Amino acid sequence: METFGNRRAPLKPTQETAGRPLHALAFGAERIGLIGVLWPRIVALLTLALVIVAGFGFARLKVDDSLSQLFRSNSREFKQYEDVTRRFPSSEFDVLIVVEGKQLLARESLERLRDLVTDLQLIDGTRGIISIFSARRPPENGGTPAPLFPGELPEGAAYSDLIKQVMENKIIRGKLLSEDGQLTLIVLALDQTVTEGRGLRDVIGEIRRTVADALGAPGVTAALSGVPVMQLEIREAVERDRLVYNSIGFAGGCLIAILFFRRVSFMIIAAAPPLIAILLALGALGWLGFRLNMFLNVMTPLIMVISFSDSMQLTFAARDRLIAGETKRDALRNALLTVGPACVLTHATAALSFLALQFSNSDLIRAFGRAGLIATIIALVTVLVLAPMLGMLLLRGEAAFAESARRADMGVETLRRFCAWIAARMVRRPGLYSLLALLTVAGLGVVYAQLQPRYRLADQVPDKRQAVEAGGRLDAKLAGANPIDVLIELPHGARLYSDEALGVIGAVHSIVEKQAGVGNVWSLETLRRWLAAAGHADAATLRQYVDLLPEHLTRRFIDATQDAVVVSGRIPDVDASRLLPVIDALDKSLDAVRASRPGYKISVTGLSAIAARNSAKMIQKLSLGLTVEFVFVAAFIGLAFRSFIVMLVSILPGIFPVLASGALLEATGLGLQFASVVALTVSFGLGLSATIHFLNRLRLEDNPRADPAVAVERATVLVGPALILTTLVLACGLAVTVLSDLPSLRLFGWLSAFAMVAALVADLLILRPTAMFLRRTARRG
Repeated sequence: METFGNRRAPLKPTQETAGRPLHALAFGAERIGLIGVLWPRIVALLTLALVIVAGFGFARLKVDDSLSQLFRSNSREFKQYEDVTRRFPSSEFDVLIVVEGKQLLARESLERLRDLVTDLQLIDGTRGIISIFSARRPPENGGTPAPLFPGELPEGAAYSDLIKQVMENKIIRGKLLSEDGQLTLIVLALDQTVTEGRGLRDVIGEIRRTVADALGAPGVTAALSGVPVMQLEIREAVERDRLVYNSIGFAGGCLIAILFFRRVSFMIIAAAPPLIAILLALGALGWLGFRLNMFLNVMTPLIMVISFSDSMQLTFAARDRLIAGETKRDALRNALLTVGPACVLTHATAALSFLALQFSNSDLIRAFGRAGLIATIIALVTVLVLAPMLGMLLLRGEAAFAESARRADMGVETLRRFCAWIAARMVRRPGLYSLLALLTVAGLGVVYAQLQPRYRLADQVPDKRQAVEAGGRLDAKLAGANPIDVLIELPHGARLYSDEALGVIGAVHSIVEKQAGVGNVWSLETLRRWLAAAGHADAATLRQYVDLLPEHLTRRFIDATQDAVVVSGRIPDVDASRLLPVIDALDKSLDAVRASRPGYKISVTGLSAIAARNSAKMIQKLSLGLTVEFVFVAAFIGLAFRSFIVMLVSILPGIFPVLASGALLEATGLGLQFASVVALTVSFGLGLSATIHFLNRLRLEDNPRADPAVAVERATVLVGPALILTTLVLACGLAVTVLSDLPSLRLFGWLSAFAMVAALVADLLILRPTAMFLRRTARRG
């Protein structure tokens, strides 16, 4: 096998020289790429037209930044959450302005704070505000309750008395004002149309400018949080990161490719089809009305992983045939017919993976599956047609290039020597290496099984912006920034201010505020208790007081038809595994009220509750689906190759990168997150691509009359360099995302890069000996 480590003999279509009839691996679907060989200029013009159309479709793409997008489904629980959002002005439309300072309640600071509240109400797109200045004194003699803060703030001892009353006010203490008086919360409600449109950036920007202008006192700081602010920060991060990090990463990868190919034309042939596939796919998704989100945002690297691997294999195969002396047309045609079937099969397995996602309960994941299926089909056609087309148009002076490459091809020859060195050692003791691989995979599987689902809202939001930091301050001083609601629906005909209804509301309120982990509880009961403490416990006074409140405030806890109310609390932004016991305990505690008043429907709802209940289940289902997919895809590969041995060979290298990445997550304590599952899916796709291309080449190189080691070594030398270069390019392109502001994108980037390296290790060190061992065993049998 000395030719592997030095100069290789000219490559010829192995299938023809061997004289062995082989079944059509992809039923001839790869022949669609011959269009690019036969009519390259026409294909180029059509591609240009499609790119222009796709550009308009790409411009139509919008970002779905809703924090509830992950859990959107047709389930009763989510429908109820949407109903609560519609009937009560949802906290999803609240901007939380966190003002903090040791001199917060100083007279000058308080004046500035009141001016800020006034100015905020004048901003277009807002519909109401709640602050410490919303509080009123108890009504006296049946009159209208006076504001807690007078129009002109007193001075001296009178001011000290006012601050004492403010600190003792049960309406705002611990809810809008921290116990130490150094932090206050302003809740500014936005119109729903603003949060859903492009005007959100302008409104948030105006709020920030207003806050900065009004609070100029030293020692007093302000930060914005809340769902609209998080949505905007997610939207900006997604739009920026998609452009910046993908561009930087891919540019670095292209430089690596140029260093090895030594010709820009080959780099373009390998890199342009995946890039065009991405644009065409995203353009199609834009025209079809898809919205970019946490999952669809990784469609770009996902398409790149699948299509770039195939494009690189086609480029290497054509390059080898040029060096072997074939004409440009013959080299591209034969490369397509040799490598093309594996390209079709890699995209077919990816399509099956996306189809499997249609069985998820999440609308988001099903949409991701549909988008992935569309993108996979587009990527397959693009790579098969454009790689040969670009070769026909860009390659010049083939004879001179071939002669030059035969004399000096240091980069690629270095990769070939390395692959030959690896292959020679893997085939010497295939049984031993296969056993070690099996034990390693089994050990990693045990560690992977310990992996626990993790979900935290802050992980979906840029952590280098102020929303997460401000939310952390609310967690520390006001029980938390995330709302949790208990919906109470009255029986038909029941009156809201009846003793029975008020009793139910009071009982639920007491249970919620006693629940460990829940604080800052608001409801109609809050007002009733406050009035009762002032000697006004009757329902008539309570109703009078509610009628005096601004409508945007009463609609937060009383439905417009007065047949439903909510008891709203706050919980900190911690992992869903820590929230779930709190949610379950609260729900169980409410059973006593449900039993005593069966006509009342009492439900724990809110985004936090849905996330706590469903995130772990969804992540576990995705992980389980990926595990089941191993076996299913292996069976599909075996069926395509008409070989039970091939099915067995594909299992270990396919699952190794997934299990290795999962073990790393367990060792670092990060757990299994949504971004982790997507990263594992991407790595699984690359591992499968490498496996399929090797098995396809092994099928062509195999000679039943020769030692299987010859075919294994030759196949390794032929497909290995392309695989190594693909891994380097893609790992660089994804690893650069560690600079992102989005924790989920950072996790996806570095984990995908690690998984790709693990897939390369599996391909070189597991696939080769396993294939060798099983083929020898089959022949002996």
